[in-house]
Amino acid sequence: MLKNYYADMHIHIGRDKYNHPVKISASNNLTLTNILKESSRRKGLQLIGIIDSHAPAIQEELFELIENDLAVELKDGGVKFEKTTLLLGSEIEIYDENCHGPIHVLAFFPSLEKITSFTAWLRDRMTNITLSSQRYYGGAVELQQKVKELSGLFIPAHVFTPFKSLYGKGVKKSLTEVFDPNLIDAIELGLSSDTTMADEITELHQYTFLSNSDAHSCAKIAREYQEINMKEPSFKEFKLALKEEKGRRIIRNFGMNPKLGKYYSTVCTNCYTKVDNETLVCPNCESKKIVNGVSDRIKQLAGKSSSKRKRPRYVYQVPLEYLPSLGPKTLDKLLQSFDTEMNILHHVPYEQLEKVVSRQLAKLIINMREGKLTIESGGGGKYGRVISSK
Repeated sequence: MLKNYYADMHIHIGRDKYNHPVKISASNNLTLTNILKESSRRKGLQLIGIIDSHAPAIQEELFELIENDLAVELKDGGVKFEKTTLLLGSEIEIYDENCHGPIHVLAFFPSLEKITSFTAWLRDRMTNITLSSQRYYGGAVELQQKVKELSGLFIPAHVFTPFKSLYGKGVKKSLTEVFDPNLIDAIELGLSSDTTMADEITELHQYTFLSNSDAHSCAKIAREYQEINMKEPSFKEFKLALKEEKGRRIIRNFGMNPKLGKYYSTVCTNCYTKVDNETLVCPNCESKKIVNGVSDRIKQLAGKSSSKRKRPRYVYQVPLEYLPSLGPKTLDKLLQSFDTEMNILHHVPYEQLEKVVSRQLAKLIINMREGKLTIESGGGGKYGRVISSK
């Protein structure tokens, strides 16, 4: 019997069990154990991807959790902790002779055995295997082939962000310049784009789209995620969903309105004036620090043919912490009353919310659920913001 599960497949680790950095820009509190507890107990996610699982110390901690009966490795792939299944992933930076890079990609593996084999192979092709998102010295297709040899999944990450992405700075016009398109399993959209925007690019029509958080702190987990129809949360079922086989599929993507992303609009990063995408010098401050926005970049790449694929509904939603007047104490109060953030975001009716928080905040949560928030767009590395409800 198929059921619906919530999944966020791009979560970083800040520190390992020895308190050494993994993702240097991530929170020190973003440890493996904290991620598992946050995802299971507070967020209400049934499937997560930890994309720093190639680091040897992270693998050590996972083996310890299993040995201490706090987690179990599933026969269909993944590690189960309480109510959450973790898929073993790695984020890698590609910069080879076939592209101008850097480009970030995600790889997921079905078992600890497979990802430890990948780590052994990657160690000779990377300067520091203990860190996240490190540069890989080798060909992009060679990397794809190795991932497939180990029964893994290969997914280009946040493909439209201006930096470290497939379509980033305007140099790359096609994924075929870099990758074997037949060895790609899905496309991760990133915070400044949505399904409709990405589907303007013809070569992406064949792929399933993922909306993930790219979390650098516990609070940012599930700021974007998807609802997947499958038998259970596992590597095997996730793979079937990406291929839309045996009834498994993504049924809804949940993400922030692209205007909330850091790179939606073309702006001058010196004064944050929004400008036309062909602007070379800011008319306000005369700076040349212009960063092209995702919306303009997609227009440059847009094809003439429209997608015939029926996409899952993309639901605009923001994390609870983004809502005006909803601070940490109020969030804790909501979680104590309604268990998980997923439950609050999707299921708790207005009448029950109003008993715990103010009428104004309860209405704001419902308006967010219904896509009725007023957004001020971001750009140039500065997030957009929620102003109010309509």
